[in-house]
Amino acid sequence: MKNLRLFSCHIILFFLLHQVPAFGYSTTTADVPAAGPNSDTAADGTSYIRKSCGTTLYPELCYKSLAGYSNTVQQDPARLARAAVGVSLSRAKRMAAYVSNLSREADYGADHRAAAAIHDCFSLFGDAIDQIRDSLKEMRQLRGSGEALRFQMSNVQTWMSAALTNEDTCTDGFEDVPEGPMKVDVCSRVVKAKEVTSNALALVNSYVAKVMGP
Repeated sequence: MKNLRLFSCHIILFFLLHQVPAFGYSTTTADVPAAGPNSDTAADGTSYIRKSCGTTLYPELCYKSLAGYSNTVQQDPARLARAAVGVSLSRAKRMAAYVSNLSREADYGADHRAAAAIHDCFSLFGDAIDQIRDSLKEMRQLRGSGEALRFQMSNVQTWMSAALTNEDTCTDGFEDVPEGPMKVDVCSRVVKAKEVTSNALALVNSYVAKVMGP
């Protein structure tokens, strides 16, 4: 059964990371190219990103992860939010891959609690990937204004909030796992993923406030 569960985890991971795009939709990091050097546009975009990241809970991480997209983001809150969601998707996918690889050792470890926690964490990040992917797809298809736009952005806010909750729930499963290097490493990586997702949600909320009002 352990071998079957491990095999199932890796099959699921393959489809999470390599899902065939539908209707021309891809899952690249942020759907925006990185900035070129010595560009006035990039400089303006960098300043805008720095200022916008000041509204997030983790401003330095926000700026560091998004500064490379300044040339295309410029001073557009929708593009900035979309880039942030894309970065969040990339981080969640890396976390799922890490946990999947770790499950090989955990499933055969002496402590079944660690194996169960890692398995649950993998499943939770799989859900988070789907939710962030849906958010990014919606951000790429923004159209119109008024109620149509409000509906789309409400979907994005709901999905990103759910993704953040799933990532947070991952660490709950480690509460009964004995302290050790594996637990510390997993939980610290999850924290970083949560921070990136939190920043993305904050920038999505900022965009909604700008275009829709309170």
